[in-house]
Amino acid sequence: MAITSAGNTRTLSSSAPGTTNYSAMAMVTTLFFVWGFCTVMNDAVIPHLQGIFGLSYLQSAFIQLAFFGSYFIFAQPAGKLIEWVGYQRTMVIGLITMGVGALLFVPAATLATYSLFLFAEVILAAGVTVLQVAANPYVTILGPPETASSRLNLTQAFNTLGDTVAPYIGGVFILGVTAASTSGVPLHGAALTASRIHQAASIKQPYLVIAGAVIVLALAIAFYRFPRLEVTRDFRPASLNIKQDSVWNHPHLYLGAIAIFIYCGAEVSIGSFLAKYLADPTIGNLPLERGAKLVSLFWGSMMIGRFAGSAVMQRVAAHKILAWSGVGAGLMVLLSLLGSGYFAVVTIISVGLFNSIMFPTIFTLGVAELGPLTGRGSGLLVQAIVGAAVIPVMMGALADRYGIHHSLVLPLLCYLFIIYYGWRGYRIAPGEAHAQLQAVAE
Repeated sequence: MAITSAGNTRTLSSSAPGTTNYSAMAMVTTLFFVWGFCTVMNDAVIPHLQGIFGLSYLQSAFIQLAFFGSYFIFAQPAGKLIEWVGYQRTMVIGLITMGVGALLFVPAATLATYSLFLFAEVILAAGVTVLQVAANPYVTILGPPETASSRLNLTQAFNTLGDTVAPYIGGVFILGVTAASTSGVPLHGAALTASRIHQAASIKQPYLVIAGAVIVLALAIAFYRFPRLEVTRDFRPASLNIKQDSVWNHPHLYLGAIAIFIYCGAEVSIGSFLAKYLADPTIGNLPLERGAKLVSLFWGSMMIGRFAGSAVMQRVAAHKILAWSGVGAGLMVLLSLLGSGYFAVVTIISVGLFNSIMFPTIFTLGVAELGPLTGRGSGLLVQAIVGAAVIPVMMGALADRYGIHHSLVLPLLCYLFIIYYGWRGYRIAPGEAHAQLQAVAE
């Protein structure tokens, strides 16, 4: 998933370039692919570690808690880092941090220690957070304000391409080894430790490749001559006198933060447990390796939906598309919850198509008409991604008690709020625009 730091093109600088710098945009777009790939690799890592360490669904959900909890912790410091060293250096720092996090998977696998895997996830996610906070606003100022939304949709599509490829790669190089090496014979003591180390070793190669790739990309970003662009004051809110206004005076913003919290939680919950869900005897009864490959269809449908949604949004109001997407996603979850076999498989994978436009649309509606508060509003929405850490833990607890099939009731409830936000919650309260203009004047 990608973070959009400014969905409202009216907040962009009047001195923005007259044409899009496609060279710089292509360079930055590679970052979207990389962090999408790293994020969704967890969909293969979770069932792998669950099998190695005999984890419950709740315990395995700590992986997403460690990863997405980093968004809440590091989002605001990343914003400060941009003010100190600029966008380009912040991107480099983010990539190097990701490289360190990826390398930490090697000792975690060598020692077969779950806590070390969680620590590696935190460091990797810290780098992803820094990268997202820097790259998203930078994309918005690489061309004319009127095409900012189009640029963001394009980069987010490449982000979803990384999401789509990762589960397949993880299924082949991580879960494939698990399937081949598990004998089903109970092990104890030194034999159990040796078996865990053997199975965990399959994680080393993918994350060594990730580490090498992000380090090379960090060097490319460091030496690339990015254009000098004037950053608008909306991206540097500390320079403004906005004491007369507050983000809490804008219900459409904090309701949008709740919607982001809930949406990210629903999306990541389904993606995290999808391979295990498809392996359930009452659902697909599929081997984990094959199930992980099918997870790619979940993310691939999101990519298709984003391309299609960007075209539809030129003719249909964004809030209407959001509400109807919530209806579609909720209906697919409900059908999967009530169904079984391949019907349940197809319906749950179809949720990805309806998820596609939700994140950028909620972001756009949430920062609308904020004026000089756009930067702070964006920061609040970024931190709300922590829902992807909290809700999977809740779904894991439900899965342990009532089964993975019945735990779908939680994302179903999440989509009900998305429907509400697209129907009514997005609306800007009377007088909000006047209040922010008065704050600027004062």
